[in-house]
Amino acid sequence: MGFAHISVMPDEVLELLHIQSDGVYLDGTLGGAGHASRILEKLDTGLLVGTDKDEDALHHSKEVLSRIGGNFVLAKADFLHADLLLDELEIDKIQGAILDLGVSSYQLDEASRGFSYHKEAPLDMRMNQCQKLDAATIVNTYSEEEIADILWKYGEEKWAKRIAQFILEYRPIDTTLELVEVIKRAIPAAAREEKHPGRKTFQALRIAVNGELDTLEESLEKITNRLEVGGRLAVITFHSLEDRIVKHCFQRMAKGCVCPPEFPLCQCDKEPLVKIITRKPIEPGLKELEFNPRSRSAKLRVIERI
Repeated sequence: MGFAHISVMPDEVLELLHIQSDGVYLDGTLGGAGHASRILEKLDTGLLVGTDKDEDALHHSKEVLSRIGGNFVLAKADFLHADLLLDELEIDKIQGAILDLGVSSYQLDEASRGFSYHKEAPLDMRMNQCQKLDAATIVNTYSEEEIADILWKYGEEKWAKRIAQFILEYRPIDTTLELVEVIKRAIPAAAREEKHPGRKTFQALRIAVNGELDTLEESLEKITNRLEVGGRLAVITFHSLEDRIVKHCFQRMAKGCVCPPEFPLCQCDKEPLVKIITRKPIEPGLKELEFNPRSRSAKLRVIERI
């Protein structure tokens, strides 16, 4: 299938980034180039720098951005290492950045990638298709305790221990729908929520396979340090775990003194690094939810370097 992905809240992102026609902007999660293309259209002498771990996303993004024209550089990389790319380009400071976290619509819809619990496919779930670790490795080789820990930590699945027990009982498990059947056996019918019983398990495995939360805070700090004064970082999250990390990281960077309250005078000399632009996260409007239901859990948070 062709690469299809609808970017979430593109108008809000564009407005809050305050695009300058001569600025340098980073899109650390290119996906379908939805946000990147809107940024590039606003640039004149400026530069768009884009990264993604997914080869399909990079190929598609290059086609889309080439049709628009303008200055852009794309690289296969995790946004954790975007600072290294900026160093290679001899760029010290940037005027803005966008991170659209999570899985893309293309990755969900392309059955062979193994992200969807609705379609039969090998247990893969790798965003970077060159890495060795995939979902099948976790499901078929990790211990019961390790699997249960992943399901609880990254999926907040209350049936994590029971699902892990059933996985060990029925493995080897080779495909997505085989795993779904095991999950259904593990969760009593009376206890199943309205949403798909495999939703939390698949989320947890995807996060574990791709290390989505492991370096998120470090990535936010690195990108923030590359922002010039007045530059903005916009981050879109899709579940509570990553949103919590982003929220707390932004709050910490916006805080000044961290001395204990009993200290009469500040001893740390710590100054706020950013100001929070979105006191409450922005969520998609009703119109967007109508044509893109997958955006329903999205939250947009923005900070500005000071």
